[in-house]
This record gives sequence, structure tokens and C-alpha cells, in this order.
Amino acid sequence: MPSDRTSAGDPVRTLALLWRDPSATPRRGPARGLSVDAVVDAAVTLADGEGLAAVTMRRVAQALEVVPMTLYTYVPGKAELLDLMLDATYARMERADSTGEPWRKRLAAIARENRALFEAHPWAAAVSTLRPSLGPGSIAKYEHELAALDGLGLSDTEMDDCLTHLLSFVQANARAAIDANETRAADGLSDQQWWDRAGPLLARVLDPDAFPLAVRVGSAAGAARGSAHDPGHAFRFGLARVLDGLAALIEPARAVDTGERPPGPDPTPDSAPSPAP
Repeated sequence: MPSDRTSAGDPVRTLALLWRDPSATPRRGPARGLSVDAVVDAAVTLADGEGLAAVTMRRVAQALEVVPMTLYTYVPGKAELLDLMLDATYARMERADSTGEPWRKRLAAIARENRALFEAHPWAAAVSTLRPSLGPGSIAKYEHELAALDGLGLSDTEMDDCLTHLLSFVQANARAAIDANETRAADGLSDQQWWDRAGPLLARVLDPDAFPLAVRVGSAAGAARGSAHDPGHAFRFGLARVLDGLAALIEPARAVDTGERPPGPDPTPDSAPSPAP
């Protein structure tokens, strides 16, 4: 379970900070030499380089060359800072204009944009967003992504469900890719090197007659992808299957909305209308 989640701080103060409401950072005391944006940028840079665990108020203050207490005049604590960090990455995402493209291409573009976000900011994939932060970056991201589902005949709740399902897949795949990278970094072995070391012993102890399917399928998959798990292949395969699944909801909705017959086999002789006499 992720230990970090959005909207863990005071919701009123957090929303005021996210939308840069002046009431969130009252001007008291000496002249303020920083800004909320500067604090957020320093925290994002630290998380990108060392992971989210490295982001403490003390470390961010060191990066900005101020004393830690200075930061608390801008951000109440790490919970609010995390919301600001994630919202900033959302605001800076690359967003392709897929207007006029088929719905599958539009949703595939959304999936790739989110995968690129997690590749650039791996820490973001581990953050639970079940209670969203609702900042300007988050709202703009949501608006952009919903546009890929607009006009397909779906209800508003179905649009939200489809988007949630797609993004949940992307985030899970991103976490697997991050785990794979961290595993290789931890032991210094590529997947092929790991198999080269484990393979000879496995060949001695594993009876292929006892586990015929595991041996046959595992060998085929390993030979095809060079490892037990290839996140890139898993993303391409999984995205296609997610889109196939969404098609079962989207295509009939589009047919109703446009008055077209949904895709499928032609009527059988038994179900086809009888010719007029």
C-alpha cells in the first residue's frame, strides 16, 4: 500500500495554496525572499533525484539555502507540499491535441502521456490519489483527458469510470517498471545476467514432467522478451486489452448516439427480418 497520498493535509489550507489564494500565505514579518513555486520546484527536483522519502522540510530548506522554519511560512508541511508537487507535475505535462482522432487513438495518447509523466517523475506513481487534490494542474489534466471520451454517447459517470480504469492500469504498469529498474540498480545485474546465474540450478532441480505448462510457457515467454517481466511489452499488451474492454461499452453507446448499428456479425438467418411478401 502506498504510504503517501494526496489531500492528507488540511483541505482548506491546501486548496488555497494550490490555487495560490493570497490568504494561504499571509505576509507577516520580514520580507519574503522565496515563493511557493520555488519551494515546490526544489521539492520536485529532490524527489526526481532521490525519491519521495528524501523530501523533508529540512532537505528542501537545504536545497534553497534557508533555515527549515522559513519553509513553514510558505507551506504548512509535507502533506500539503506533496499536493503542490503533484499538481505542478500535472500542470507541466505534455498534452497532445487528438481532436478528430478515433477514440482508441485518443485514449492511447492519454495513456502514453501518463506513462511519460511517471517515467519523468517515478515517485508520482507511488502516490495514492483516491482523494484528489483538486488543484489547477489536476483539474486541467482531468478536463483534457475527459475530452478524449466526450461525444461518444457515454454518460458522465461512464466517462469518469472509463478514464479511471485506464489510468489505474497505467499507474500499475508504471509501478512495475519502477520496481524493475530499482531491482536492477540494487543488485547490479541485468535480467539476462540474473537468469544466467539462476538458470543452471533451476535446470537441475526442476522436473519438466511435473510442471509441463510452467516450463513450456515460461521458456517461451522468457525467450521472447528476455526476462520474466518486460514492462514495455506489458504496457503495450495491457493497453490494447484495456481498450478492447472499453470498446464493449463505448461502441454500443456510440451506435445509440449516432443511430448506427453497433459493430458485430451480420444478423443470422433466424434473426434476420423476413422479406416482404
